[in-house]
Amino acid sequence: MNLDHAVAQHRTLIVEGCDGVGRDALLTGLARRHGYTVTRASRDLPHLDPVRPYRELLQLDGALAVDAGLVGELVYGPLRRGHSRVTWIQAFDFAEAVAERDGAFVHVTAPVQVLEVRLAARGASAADLAEIDAAVTGYDHAFSTLAEHAPVLTVEERPAPGGGPDPGPGRDEAAPEPPVASFARPLPRIRSPVPHCAQHR
Repeated sequence: MNLDHAVAQHRTLIVEGCDGVGRDALLTGLARRHGYTVTRASRDLPHLDPVRPYRELLQLDGALAVDAGLVGELVYGPLRRGHSRVTWIQAFDFAEAVAERDGAFVHVTAPVQVLEVRLAARGASAADLAEIDAAVTGYDHAFSTLAEHAPVLTVEERPAPGGGPDPGPGRDEAAPEPPVASFARPLPRIRSPVPHCAQHR
């Protein structure tokens, strides 16, 4: 399955991935080639209802691609603060709202080694580099869990040829065409990522 075929089936795409993945080029391609309106959700989540900004985005008209951080909160919250500001019940409710809008989550991922090189080149701290493996695993578990409530498309980024550093696409460059896998319910051995991630603190 290629990305063009996958996105043709969905009116809403919630794009997420751990630190170091390249979401910008993918979002640019969704806007240019498929007519999606691209929006970025605020990282400042309301205290009483942290999912409200995401639900409000779903009220927009037309094909929508959201550069999101809700799954990131489920993963990095426990890793960095010991808890997530978003509960799993809230995440499940949002996932069901995404599905009702003919939507899917897009899990952008890359090999741990590629992410380490990218983050190191950006001046990441030792602590940031140490948590990469736990974050990648946390995203895998989180999306496996959310797939019980909404479709999930997994986009695997290709590392640079020859194993060298990949500088990333330019601002005006269209998105590449990485392979896309999809999965939805039911899935075996679904686990919450929170206990696993907590072990890596």
